Amino acid sequence: MLDIETGDGVVRGIASSGLRTWRGIPYAAPPVDDLRFRAPQPVLPWAGVRDGSVFGPPAPQRNTPGGSEDCLTLNVVAPAAPSTALRPVMVFIHGGAYVTGSSADALYRGESLARRGDLVFVSISYRLGALGYLDFSEFATAERPFESNLGLRDQVAALDWVQRNISAFGGDPGNVTVFGQSSGGNAVTTLLCTPAAAGKFSRAIAQSPPAASVYGKDRAAAWAAEFVDILGARPADAPQALLRASATDLVNATHTLTQRCTEEQPGTRATAPVVDGDFLPTHPLDAFADGTAQQVALIIGTNSHEGRYFPLFLDIIPTTQKRIEKMFDETDPAVKARAIASYPGYPGRRAAADLGGDVVFWEPAVLCAQGHAQYARTYCYRYDFEPRLLKLSGLRATHGTELFAVFDAANEGMGRRATLLGGRSALRNVAETVMSHWIHFAHHGTPGPEWPAYSTDRRETLIIDEVSRVEADPNADRRRAWIGYHHRR
Repeated sequence: MLDIETGDGVVRGIASSGLRTWRGIPYAAPPVDDLRFRAPQPVLPWAGVRDGSVFGPPAPQRNTPGGSEDCLTLNVVAPAAPSTALRPVMVFIHGGAYVTGSSADALYRGESLARRGDLVFVSISYRLGALGYLDFSEFATAERPFESNLGLRDQVAALDWVQRNISAFGGDPGNVTVFGQSSGGNAVTTLLCTPAAAGKFSRAIAQSPPAASVYGKDRAAAWAAEFVDILGARPADAPQALLRASATDLVNATHTLTQRCTEEQPGTRATAPVVDGDFLPTHPLDAFADGTAQQVALIIGTNSHEGRYFPLFLDIIPTTQKRIEKMFDETDPAVKARAIASYPGYPGRRAAADLGGDVVFWEPAVLCAQGHAQYARTYCYRYDFEPRLLKLSGLRATHGTELFAVFDAANEGMGRRATLLGGRSALRNVAETVMSHWIHFAHHGTPGPEWPAYSTDRRETLIIDEVSRVEADPNADRRRAWIGYHHRR
């Protein structure tokens, strides 16, 4: 049956290779016109049958055609075979530094997970850049509110949609795993600390989450003011300027602000969630430490050389000596010296990239894990697999490469290109390992039995490689070297 009745109308999917797929389903009203910079509103019901064969447009972003502010859609993939019981649900949140990406990306189709895992896969798009991740609430008036954390609110609205509708697609609303990578991983760690998301998922997987990239109202307000200045408006004219600017103007101003932030405040991200005291009451690192994060089972991990991706493809993190020195401006000199000393070869290019990747991704993930493990089951991994091309290029197991395994991409797209010089069969084997753990977790709340839970005394970590293994406290000296470092908030 391809016609599915949702609470908002009927959507018609497509069938292929033992799966049924529905694309471009709205989970909130289009956030346009009077709804720009407003919290997501309920879907506008439709009459007739909605075509579910086409993805919704991506959020406005650079170098991606077809972007639209009308981007609050999701996609569902489910096995075609009948089932006597509702299936587990996995909801994927894409990455892209909260300025790029889309659920329509070919890598994120989720077909292998749905087919091999006998589960329902959901992927969502949400507002990006200034439209989703700058806090303009300081410019609100009685006549024109501006809400905070719009992209985060979109994600909660998508989870609400899943709770209301996924059973019609054969999914179990009581067994939802939310997972994401990079900024999508940040979304997962932040959702765990967002009261409005409580009870809307029962498990979480955070892949390479920059979990510390959440900021206070003062810093967010300064970025908002700078953004308005980039638009060429005075503070008094900010509401009108923000509402009248084209999506392209907002995207270009976001890019300018991002470039400035990268150089002037390295280690921070202007487009990020905000501790607003309301929708997000507490910084996630604090919530994980004190047990106020949702106490659900969590898989969390990073790749062994996260930072080496960024100088070549997305130059936004501190991977140069100049940026790193500035990043340490507010740090105890002893902590700085200890941290830098743990990267032999610094300030060489690769050592600097490893340091920058660790401070943005690995070190905050360790803090999340050691906090969460005291209150809920927590499982840590480090992804080490590197095909020959990545090894020879010096990229190694860098940011995003675990996605080839999670989505079984050895024979297509970037996975195929990454294995041009060999390693394709090995990547298929690694994909089997990763997918089996992710799928087992979605079904049962634990990965496979060979992966022990993380504890603060042993820090058990699954090292994912051609031959995976468990290590206690890998990179222990480096972990201890970062103790005392405080991320800017």
